[in-house]
Amino acid sequence: MIGNQLRRALRRPLLALPLLSASLGAQSLRNQVRTWREAREPQIVREYADFLAIPNTKNDGDALRRNATAIVGLLAKRGVAARLLENGAWPPAVYGELRTPGATRTIVVYAHYDGQPVDAGEWRGGAPYAAQLRELRGREWVDVPLPERGRLNPEARIFARSAGDDKAPISAILNALDALKALGRAPTINVKFFFEGEEESGSAHLLQILEANKPLLTADAWLFCDGPTHQSREMQVAFGARGAMGLEMTVYGPAKALHSGHYGNWAPNPGMLLVDLVRSMRDADGRILIKGYYDDVVPPTATELAAVRALPPVDSALRHELLLGGTEADNALLAERILYPALNMRGIRVGQVESLAANAISTEAKASFDFRLVPRQTPEHVRELVEAHLEANGWYVTHAAATDAERLAHRKVVRLSWGVGDEATRASLDQPVSQALLATLDEMLGKPVLRVPTLGGSLPTSMIEHALGVPLVIFPIANHDDNQHAKDENLRLQNLWDGIEAYAAIFARMDAHWPKATP
Repeated sequence: MIGNQLRRALRRPLLALPLLSASLGAQSLRNQVRTWREAREPQIVREYADFLAIPNTKNDGDALRRNATAIVGLLAKRGVAARLLENGAWPPAVYGELRTPGATRTIVVYAHYDGQPVDAGEWRGGAPYAAQLRELRGREWVDVPLPERGRLNPEARIFARSAGDDKAPISAILNALDALKALGRAPTINVKFFFEGEEESGSAHLLQILEANKPLLTADAWLFCDGPTHQSREMQVAFGARGAMGLEMTVYGPAKALHSGHYGNWAPNPGMLLVDLVRSMRDADGRILIKGYYDDVVPPTATELAAVRALPPVDSALRHELLLGGTEADNALLAERILYPALNMRGIRVGQVESLAANAISTEAKASFDFRLVPRQTPEHVRELVEAHLEANGWYVTHAAATDAERLAHRKVVRLSWGVGDEATRASLDQPVSQALLATLDEMLGKPVLRVPTLGGSLPTSMIEHALGVPLVIFPIANHDDNQHAKDENLRLQNLWDGIEAYAAIFARMDAHWPKATP
């Protein structure tokens, strides 16, 4: 392959030779990191399994503190000065700093160590935190022992809560530091590490930590390492994330359950009322029907649309994998739909079904929603629009349990409980940190890394932008099909290996591509 590159280079002007030399240097580093990793794959996985074994359910303060303390130890083992940034009784953030003499650029690397709740009975093996290595045999994932030495199947996966979201980048970062040290290389930038402990709880106290430690956390840029790679399995750099806000809704029916034969068609059924309410807010193609909802939305730019349309085509394969006979807004690309606002129902509960179903009108119906926001939308305005929409459709809106008097005075009563909410962010591909990261990864891969305007998920990027005023870029490494937030969450080993190589390149090569400041 190198011979072909040289032959092509000789046909170009001599000015192209330095670029080729740089490219070969970056690929050489990647190959050296790969050789280092191939000699110790079982040890890397064993350390990762020990980390995953520490339960990290959100809101379990004691368990999360054990995770934070463990990360401090793992960083210290790599020579990183690390400590906890306390926040009262809430999980602390982990802060670490690795300074390079003479470095003129500083980045903060972000990941989170908390995870979603688990129902052990749903997990294969019944032990969500006991990491298990499995290989796919036919259509079944089969347990395989972790050998003491030798190579591992790169398509094997580690199954455990937070294997993909979001302990994967922490492990990859730690091993990238190990690889560079073993190779006698040092980062060419100052690296600060910020690992959050309540991202899965909405980062309710993140702003407080940021403001209390502003001088410590200021840098040239933040690099977010949360999220999945592209569905094509290609690495991607994302320049934004959708905002999010949760809503819990309760619709009231009769004060006690009623026989549906005796009272049906007379007593309002809260389940049917809730269905009508949802239908008034959203159509079958996902368009939000709330008056004025799109007034704040800036349509995607031509550059952004061109970027998503240039991504590898995956929609057809995804439909087949997910057994979808069709999608909302047929013929629209998934990557394009993510550029627009969304309203999703997370869950609905009313009465019982199957063997527990009873011929009764329930006393109430509950639903849980998440709103995905795009730039210029604010959680406050979304809340105002939703409540105005409900009132215009004859609903009496309350934010506390409805009183007897309120239920008697109004035919349709709904209680709303709003989450805090985050705004969306979307950065420019032309900002200096974007150029530096893209050039570094392009150089390492030997081809352009995928450019994605925004991720579909939400990250606390807006809090950091508001608190610190720093640019942000997102570089995730987990496989897209990692079952994050669900049972049998997993990480494909090749994604971990790729992450180690990528972070090593970022730490050692990013400064070479950072545009110099104009005098």
